[in-house]
Amino acid sequence: MRKPALSFTLALGALLATGLASGPALADKPVDRPVVKVDPSFDQLVSPDAKMEVIREGYGFTEGVLWNDKGRFLLVTDMPANIIYKLSPDGKQQSVYLDHSGYTGPDIWRVGFMQTNGRDKSDPRFEEFAMIGSNGMAYDPQGRLVFATWAGRGIDRIEKNGRRVTLTNSVDGKMFNGTNDLVVKKNGTIYFTDGYGGLRGRENDPKKGIDYSALFMWKNGKTARVTTDLPNTNGLALSPDEKILYANGSRDKTLRAYDVQADDTLTNSRMFYDWSKDTRPGITDGMKVDVKGNVWESAPTGVWVISPEGKHLGTILVPELVANVEFGDPDHKTLYIAARSSVYKIRLNVAGIP
Repeated sequence: MRKPALSFTLALGALLATGLASGPALADKPVDRPVVKVDPSFDQLVSPDAKMEVIREGYGFTEGVLWNDKGRFLLVTDMPANIIYKLSPDGKQQSVYLDHSGYTGPDIWRVGFMQTNGRDKSDPRFEEFAMIGSNGMAYDPQGRLVFATWAGRGIDRIEKNGRRVTLTNSVDGKMFNGTNDLVVKKNGTIYFTDGYGGLRGRENDPKKGIDYSALFMWKNGKTARVTTDLPNTNGLALSPDEKILYANGSRDKTLRAYDVQADDTLTNSRMFYDWSKDTRPGITDGMKVDVKGNVWESAPTGVWVISPEGKHLGTILVPELVANVEFGDPDHKTLYIAARSSVYKIRLNVAGIP
């Protein structure tokens, strides 16, 4: 497999020399020094000389990367292809795990907002496509795959016998518009987000269901809205003890924290980290938490690592806009990164939450 040549821009070098007071710059290609330390403790999480690898490329828009411990493989969704792929850790073996993972109807030209591969329209390699496939994925306590179907506008699950079922696709009698990401508690409660991305016309689409974007909870077969203060909801993650839920707002580039109550409802909403004034490419999208409670968040320029106290510890520069991350390999010390047309990986010194 061809791997892009390494480069290290003058702009990036200048920022490293000045200590990155405002964060790292975006590299055009994989750099030979992707690890940018902001706090000395970052060395305990990832070695300064850790290398990033491209394990597979050529996708339309990757999302929902998920590690399977039992089978020791990755699941990766390619949204415009409407497929979840099964991928070996080195990227050399790939097969279709689930076709029509998102929208299952025949009229695919009517659903999913339009996206590009990030290239200028004058570039012969420019591509534009509809985002019709599934998005975030997770396993429930029984090991069943649960996933947000995006243009399918629901949360689906694959049963042990292979049968696909929809757990929820509406709230208060109105359909969702683009289920985005999810996280599952150890007790089986599912938190998930919904926005307008599953609709071609987004907020103005005549097929719109609910008229807001929010965070929801599915528990014991019932769906309820659990936040009112987070527009443009996207990524989700739980702290190691499941007492804190992190949720971000993609276009607002903010990350909030909530206390999880005994009944799984949320309280004490507060700002955890704010990128809203950062104008560099990238949004807050998928995220995961390591065993020490640090949040590994997709954000401008790559993957930012934020301590449980809300301190920026360091950043892993990624050449493409990051959509989601996952801890994988048997020791959960490899960070897999789904970023637009490619899947990357980098070894860490800390394990992620299985």
